[in-house]
Amino acid sequence: MVVVLIAAAAMMVFSQEDIKKSPSCKYCGMDREKFGQSRMHLVYDDGTTVGTCSLHCMAVELAVTIDRTPAALQVADYGTKKLIDAENAVWVIGGNKAGVMTRQAKWAFENKTDAEKFIKESGGKLATFDEAIKLSCEDMYLDTKMIREKRKMKKKAGMEHGHQM
Repeated sequence: MVVVLIAAAAMMVFSQEDIKKSPSCKYCGMDREKFGQSRMHLVYDDGTTVGTCSLHCMAVELAVTIDRTPAALQVADYGTKKLIDAENAVWVIGGNKAGVMTRQAKWAFENKTDAEKFIKESGGKLATFDEAIKLSCEDMYLDTKMIREKRKMKKKAGMEHGHQM
């Protein structure tokens, strides 16, 4: 039992190493620890890494670095926040849980059982990584528009209350 707890703690520390390297999202500045359930981590073939808060921001990264070759692409398991292989993850699209940087949530799970449990409790449908990333790209314009509007409203609310942002 003690060995299992030590191993679990070590795995959690190791899986959080990406957050230490990239505490905030390269594109939107969001706190990657706070949004640990949707964060992504990319390792290029030259060894450089990029951390984002979500599939939305990772789609931006992959689009603007077309001449670079990804060696590993990881996403957090929604339930455990442990990094897993994004392409082999079981993805859930939609449901009633608000997505990160998107109108239409896209969550990753290490196994189908957990994804199906999520769907039973919160809605959504099963998807592959290719389906999730394609949808993220298709949603890019409307999601970016939504993000800009939210930030504009937040900034306006801060100004009205005499706060600087």
